[in-house]
Amino acid sequence: MLQQINGHSSGSDAQGRDSLREDLQEFLGGEAPLHQLDDLTRVNPVTLETVLRCLQARYMADTFYTNAGCTLVALNPFKPVPQLYSPELMREYHAAPQPQKLKPHIFTVGEQTYRNVKSLTEPVNQSIVVSGESGAGKTWTSRCLMKFYAVVAASPTSWESHKIAERIEQRILNSNPVMEAFGNACTLRNNNSSRFGKFIQLQLNRDQQMTGAAVQTYLLEKTRVAYQASNERNFHIFYQIYKGASEDERLQWHLPEGATFSWLPNPERTLEEDCFEVTREAMLHLGIDTPTQNNIFKVLAGLLHLGNIRFADSEDEAQPCQLMDDAKCSVRTSALLLRLPEDILLETLRIRTIRAGRQRQQVFRKPCSRAECDTRRDCLAKLVYAWLFDWLVSVINSSICADPTSWTTFIGLLDVYGFESFPENSLEQLCINYTNEKLQQHFVAHYLRAQQEEYAVEGLEWSFVNYQDNQTCLDLLEGSPISICSLINEECRLNRPSSAAQLQTRIEGALAGNPCLGHNKLSREPSFIVVHYAGPVRYHTEGLVEKNKDPIPPELTRLLQQSQDPLLTVLFPTNPEEKTQEEPSGQNRAPVLTVVSKFKASLEQLLQVLHSTTPHYIRCIKPNSQGQAQTFFQEEVLSQLEACGLVETIHISAAGFPIRVSHQNFVERYELLRRLHPCTSSGSHSPYPAKRHSEWPPHARGAILQPLLQDILHTLPALTQAAGMLGDPAEVTPAPVYCGKTKVFMTDSMLELLECGRAQVLEQCARCIQDGWRRYQHQKQERQRRAAMFIQAAIRSWLTRKHIRRLHTAATVIKRAWQKWRIRMAFLASKELDGMEEKHLSQASHSPCSSSLPPVQTRLLEAIIHLWPLGLVLANAAVGTRGFQRKLVVWACLQLPRGRPSSYTIQTAQQDQAGVTSIRALPQGSIKFHCRKSPLRYADICPEPSSPYGITGFNQILLERHRLIHM
Repeated sequence: MLQQINGHSSGSDAQGRDSLREDLQEFLGGEAPLHQLDDLTRVNPVTLETVLRCLQARYMADTFYTNAGCTLVALNPFKPVPQLYSPELMREYHAAPQPQKLKPHIFTVGEQTYRNVKSLTEPVNQSIVVSGESGAGKTWTSRCLMKFYAVVAASPTSWESHKIAERIEQRILNSNPVMEAFGNACTLRNNNSSRFGKFIQLQLNRDQQMTGAAVQTYLLEKTRVAYQASNERNFHIFYQIYKGASEDERLQWHLPEGATFSWLPNPERTLEEDCFEVTREAMLHLGIDTPTQNNIFKVLAGLLHLGNIRFADSEDEAQPCQLMDDAKCSVRTSALLLRLPEDILLETLRIRTIRAGRQRQQVFRKPCSRAECDTRRDCLAKLVYAWLFDWLVSVINSSICADPTSWTTFIGLLDVYGFESFPENSLEQLCINYTNEKLQQHFVAHYLRAQQEEYAVEGLEWSFVNYQDNQTCLDLLEGSPISICSLINEECRLNRPSSAAQLQTRIEGALAGNPCLGHNKLSREPSFIVVHYAGPVRYHTEGLVEKNKDPIPPELTRLLQQSQDPLLTVLFPTNPEEKTQEEPSGQNRAPVLTVVSKFKASLEQLLQVLHSTTPHYIRCIKPNSQGQAQTFFQEEVLSQLEACGLVETIHISAAGFPIRVSHQNFVERYELLRRLHPCTSSGSHSPYPAKRHSEWPPHARGAILQPLLQDILHTLPALTQAAGMLGDPAEVTPAPVYCGKTKVFMTDSMLELLECGRAQVLEQCARCIQDGWRRYQHQKQERQRRAAMFIQAAIRSWLTRKHIRRLHTAATVIKRAWQKWRIRMAFLASKELDGMEEKHLSQASHSPCSSSLPPVQTRLLEAIIHLWPLGLVLANAAVGTRGFQRKLVVWACLQLPRGRPSSYTIQTAQQDQAGVTSIRALPQGSIKFHCRKSPLRYADICPEPSSPYGITGFNQILLERHRLIHM
């Protein structure tokens, strides 16, 4: 026999082993690593071993979610992973065009259900069934899904609606810590185990916005209030008030430091759920004010003190049992906290009232034995806690439930207790495992059996896959006419005391032929074994019938009606309108409503709701029973995979067609694809062209739809070819699609291909509309542009002419002013030069030394006098004439006294000598420049722009960097 593990085989047949290895290596040659496989249907070959290895590889890579066809497998990480459930990640999955292409996540399932409700074709209510063993993470998964819906389904437009949505979201999220505190407890397999089932109905309006929610609970394990197994704890709320109360509250509730309570085992263990402030704050948001909270916690403290009441055996059966020495204080404290009369409380616990007779009822008072006193005490505590829990659920519903007219669809979230098997299993575990059997049967019927049967009815060729059907186990538990539940109920109706051994004998004798009933001959205690889908469980018959009866003595109810406590007065009114079924009068033989009967009725009602919705499944798997991170026990996970039928699900989902659409809906949605293919069939000429498909006559609907279907299916090759051109041609293969008698069957890839084609046609139509609109807009803008150009040209022409006229006027004014100034300057310059010339000539003619000058020098002097500005420039130049000519020019320009030129010496200063010396006169004090008085036309322009001295204007001509030294 061969055992295949991820492509490797081992067995006795060497030839078969080698052949199988070669085939697997050729088949799996291009397979990705196991931790990268997001869907277990891609694991080859699909066996328990290969699926187990894939899950282990992904778990070690911190990848905790994997698709299994139509189911999501969730591995409990056993460690906080904040980034895995952040609001940003929620919005990413919500905004993704195709969330199924992202990594597997519970948000993918949540988004799929939300889009199914939001779809345009007849919205159907959705439901998500979160199943798995205790400790697999069902409660955490449900909590994260509620947060996801609170984020994505609360997007109002107005500010007032936004406030309402925030309030509803906050109250829905705050219901979790309250219900977990009062309904969850620490068990051997889970620190936060749900001891009740709940179905949360998230209500959506027509705009798919969450307007409210409703909570329905099932089978609270109220026995845990008075009895806890070894190493287990009571409900979380008892530890929260014991550890988190302040000193004043401890004094008020009589919970002193270090006090011990028999109903509060293992108080030294510290759990994350022991957070009292979170519970109080959540209750406050739900509308439970602080005085009411203190009243609730005071009643819970009274129950803890009630558990410390101990009775001693009475020596005389006619006398009531006596209290233990340390129990008297507990009776007084419990009566004080519950506001009950102490003597009446003690009398009710120790004395039983019996009524006899039909016409004239006689009342007898019988002292109870010690065991009966303990039972009545426990019954009183369970009664108060159960009614308190139901009252809290009603308060939560009144706070978060919306008006029936304000919502149209809902998304159901089912969080039930997981499969349980303890060393001692009683009626609670029987009901819990019975619930899991029903849910497993619902899953089998919906995804395995119904899918294959539907293929056969529709005429598809299909090879049926063998799957594990748990109908045999359900027949054992609830079958007709004889089953375990019916035998237990019958024992409750018999007017005789029940015996545990006798019940075991009746079960084994009446149901011996059922293969799911096991026997344990080595057990000393009366019990029977039921082989569930998740494994065999042994149930003890001791106390099974009493728990099923759940008797509530009438005197206990009347006792609680006498309480002065405001909360107990609400829970137990003094004048009930009608008698409860737990109080049959006289010898009335009406059937007693047992725990099993009530639970079966509520479970059937729940299954009816699930059948009316589109279910989605999340399978929670526990990697190890110790709750350790990065620890994967293959044996434990393998048993869970076998129990939930995961391999059969993978086989059918991988080989089948998960998408099933009726002919009418298929044509209505994908009739647009006929635009991609020319209509050649006669179906294009319908005798009912103006009518909708739903308005066609039933007898003609099938004949009309068939040609339309063929036209749509003829477009698939073109769509496949187009997809191959856009993407990788190797990855595009013709996906099978079959047209059944009433439905079209296809795979996810074919659905995606059809949606792409439909989007392409809609895009073409949108482009035609956009082209027409843009053409109209372009023509309109062109007309406006031309009109604007004409207006702009006229305005610019007028502005240009106006500007030119202003420029001509300004130029004329400037020209006239310039000419006037120029004439005036020329006049002043000529006047000054003419006077200087005459003066020089007269002085030169009378000079005593003029006669002695040679004629050449005389003519040169006259030239210098006529061109004296040029002489000044030459005298000021750094490099100029030298010798006699330079001295003569200086002498003539400065009009020195008549004498010999040799008597004066001109000494040139150094270039770096500081200071300026005037050649007209030695400087006396400061030198003032009068540039504006210059008669020259360009007196303010430096003759040498590159002069290093930086002095410009007419005064530069009169200055010289020389020092005159008298010889």
